[in-house]
Amino acid sequence: MPARGILDPHGPVGGSERLILLNATAIMLVVVVPVIVLTIAFAWWYRASNSAPDYRPDWVYSGRVELVVWAIPAMVVILLAGVAWIGSHDLDPAAKLESPDKPLRIEAVSLDWKWLFIYPDQHVAMVNQLIVPAGAPLEFTLTSATVMNAFFVPQLGTQIYTMPGMTTHLNLLADQTGDYPASPRTSAATVLPTCGSCCTPCRRRNSTAG
Repeated sequence: MPARGILDPHGPVGGSERLILLNATAIMLVVVVPVIVLTIAFAWWYRASNSAPDYRPDWVYSGRVELVVWAIPAMVVILLAGVAWIGSHDLDPAAKLESPDKPLRIEAVSLDWKWLFIYPDQHVAMVNQLIVPAGAPLEFTLTSATVMNAFFVPQLGTQIYTMPGMTTHLNLLADQTGDYPASPRTSAATVLPTCGSCCTPCRRRNSTAG
């Protein structure tokens, strides 16, 4: 069964977030893997039956050991901070995405046990299903009519919260057609081939946005 989460992105935002996740994991593995290997090596080398290691009961301090112990974690923290800092600015949810297609404006309102998606330019609305064209930037305006909620389609990227009396903005883009499951707090998203109407089943392929 194919992956249907953040490791299988179908858009530039989701792809960038996966890259950040993989980079952060690789940076941390640079420390985790040697620590595991050295732990096993030390346990084997200094086992009770091995008489080769020197016994130094008066050993107290080593500048080299202190340098390694503090320098490596410090570098890891600096690298992770750099990845997080750059990624959080590049993936600002309110930043518009570049695309030759016309953006699609969507107003998302979280209600009790359901979501309301309003297409103001098309004068239509849908409940618990989001249908959008592939390749078109999606400009979301999100709010809540009741309690705090979260909007998240993992394959498109960027979870964002909604609260009553507050409006947030989110920009996404789906580069492939398909049905994308959302988090339990959100409804499903269906991406259709790009066509003139964004809210009706598309019967044309390889056409431009209207």
